[in-house]
Amino acid sequence: MAQADRNSGGTRAGWPRSLWIPVIAGGLIMGMALGVRHVQGLFLLPVTFDRGWSRETFGFAMALQNLVWGLAQPFTGMLADKFGSAKVIAVGLVAYALGLVSMAHAANATNFVLGAGITIGIALSGTAFGAIYGALSRIMPSERRSWALGLAGAIGGLGQFAMVPAAQGLIGGWSWTGALVILAGGMMLLLPLAFLMRDQSAGADASDAGLSMSAAIAEAFRHRGFWLLNLGFLACGFQLAFIATHLPAYLFDRGLSAAQGVAALAIIALTNVAGTYLLSVWGGVMRRKYLLAVLYLVRIIAMALFVFMPLSVVSTYLFAAVMGFLWLGTVPLTNGIVSQVFGVRYITTLFGFVFFGHQLGSFFGVWLGGYLFVTTGSYQAVWLIAMAVGLLAALVHWPIDDRAVARLPIARASA
Repeated sequence: MAQADRNSGGTRAGWPRSLWIPVIAGGLIMGMALGVRHVQGLFLLPVTFDRGWSRETFGFAMALQNLVWGLAQPFTGMLADKFGSAKVIAVGLVAYALGLVSMAHAANATNFVLGAGITIGIALSGTAFGAIYGALSRIMPSERRSWALGLAGAIGGLGQFAMVPAAQGLIGGWSWTGALVILAGGMMLLLPLAFLMRDQSAGADASDAGLSMSAAIAEAFRHRGFWLLNLGFLACGFQLAFIATHLPAYLFDRGLSAAQGVAALAIIALTNVAGTYLLSVWGGVMRRKYLLAVLYLVRIIAMALFVFMPLSVVSTYLFAAVMGFLWLGTVPLTNGIVSQVFGVRYITTLFGFVFFGHQLGSFFGVWLGGYLFVTTGSYQAVWLIAMAVGLLAALVHWPIDDRAVARLPIARASA
């Protein structure tokens, strides 16, 4: 049995109890953080109706949130790699709570953008994929890494699913402002779980020992595949942010009810549970870059059928189920390629740079959704752009060199 198993007193199935604890804690934190983000589209109509702001204003705040998240992620990653993930995650939860409260009490659009866009954007960099997957990549032995990321992602997906009816109920019972304050309280309740995410060295590769952070970043920046991952991840961010933010309004405009829009988001979150877990596990036995290419192609087909076929409740729910299965499976697969090529010593930092591409796409997906709706009265152009960038993503993943980088010991010693 592995050293980690001997130290922790393995279970009957050979899985150390100590490895389950951070997986569950990380999944719960990620589920809350991503769940609140997932339901922000439910706040679009009540916020704009109540405050008199346009959809473009709301869309800009959400777009800025995604962009700030991406900009902050590399620096949050550096802090996690240097000082440990637990501290970064704890600060992220507190910042998230503050951002939600500031959104609720924003008297003007500028303050709303500061809370929703800046504060929560920074908070997500410390509570979502980068921080959680980075910590687990170091905590877990390499042979259990795909399982851990997949299970944490599945638990996070369950959190997103539960958040849809929860947020809808809170908005109905306490108004959108009260709902945001209650969600802020939920963030603070999870604070003790952050300290269960202390990084360990079980998953570290001995070949990373002499590599400095600056050398690791320079090495990644010289790698062509690193930039192809950035470009492909941009498409993912564009598609998901647009759909998560604007799908309820799109369906409402096309004659479906608000409840059916809520149901579509819930289906996405539910099927994401299975998709994230299975795609992550498949990534442990199959070439991740090929899985990603196929994933983007299937997304294109799903969007084309949804947009160009007659809209109905059935077609909406089928689209939501397919997109949900493919929703966040890109993240553990992409994270897996980064750790596979560059190792896990600075995985949070390096994934943070790749994730910036995702969030740059998210910014344009959310903002263009609102902007083009205001200027054209339709979301049609944004759907077409989402399909086009998806095709680009499928193409750029295919030639990525996913072999581990070769490092000379003498070079490492001097790095």
